[in-house]
Amino acid sequence: MVKLPSAPLALHLDSAALKANWQWLAGRNGTARCGAAVKANGYGLGAVEVARHLLAAGCRDFFVATWAEAAELLPHLHGAALSVLHGVRPEDMAFALASGARPVLNSPEQIARWREADGGSCDVMVDTGMNRLGLSTRDVRPDLLAGLRIETLMSHLACADEDHPLNSEQLRRFRQAAAGVGAKTLSLANSAGILLGEKFAFGLTRPGLALYGGIPRGDGAGHIRQVVHPRAQVLQRRFIRPGQSVGYGATYVAERRREIAILNVGYADGYLRGFSGTGAALHEGAHLPVLGRVSMDLLAIDVSTAPEVGEGDWLDLEFDLPKAAAQAGLSQYELLTTLGRRYARIWR
Repeated sequence: MVKLPSAPLALHLDSAALKANWQWLAGRNGTARCGAAVKANGYGLGAVEVARHLLAAGCRDFFVATWAEAAELLPHLHGAALSVLHGVRPEDMAFALASGARPVLNSPEQIARWREADGGSCDVMVDTGMNRLGLSTRDVRPDLLAGLRIETLMSHLACADEDHPLNSEQLRRFRQAAAGVGAKTLSLANSAGILLGEKFAFGLTRPGLALYGGIPRGDGAGHIRQVVHPRAQVLQRRFIRPGQSVGYGATYVAERRREIAILNVGYADGYLRGFSGTGAALHEGAHLPVLGRVSMDLLAIDVSTAPEVGEGDWLDLEFDLPKAAAQAGLSQYELLTTLGRRYARIWR
């Protein structure tokens, strides 16, 4: 069989940076364990590979959203703990009971379902102000939770990325709810919550974004390292004359002769239209701006100052997450989790 050609676009993923980010976050926890959210395919990087590198760094607590994500990850965890944040639907039960992963029970109905099946260890989510998943604080009663083997009682911060009064209120509500629950471990802090201080750490933290190079609060700058480095191959080099336009909608019109390179990447790959006219490629220190609109599969870059760039060459896409989020008008989370399947994911 003829071997498939290599992909013309790639994510270069920095294992050392990922591990260093986890270790830095773990060091801010006091005595609390530091886990890792690897849902959404490891925030777009590849959950199995992310877990492998974090296991090597010392992580032993992982979190996914669904049982399909759990099924992919479980064979690679070598006994580390895995929690499934969305709990258990009736159709999840058979797999959940056999898996060894813990459901995060979010409602009285899920609690009854797990208890009636004698499901074993579980986690419980209590809502303290997010109004998303979780028991209301009124529902956290001994009669509802009786008979459960609760490993972790957790909640989720809604505004930890800013100095918001809800942070301290959620902390108060969580402490109050936890006082009546016999959970082995308490967990409240996500990436931003870790940066709020040790009082938010409790026994276990659950970073996500910051592991992958995102800066959830300003005090992470200078400590959190970039993990994701997208690269794309040049398909063609061409020139445009003054007055000619580039791309859909003719949103860019050249004021002078320009040399452009067409890259094999577009919004289908998660390099979204918000980068139109704002993003850039990088080549040997040179900043090469995006010209015109980002297409589904293609991108035009100004290479007038880089005469050596030609067909087949590879260019880095500027992707420092805080800066890229400002360029594209998107959150750092969106930039990571929309990275497409067509990238070769290369760990270094």
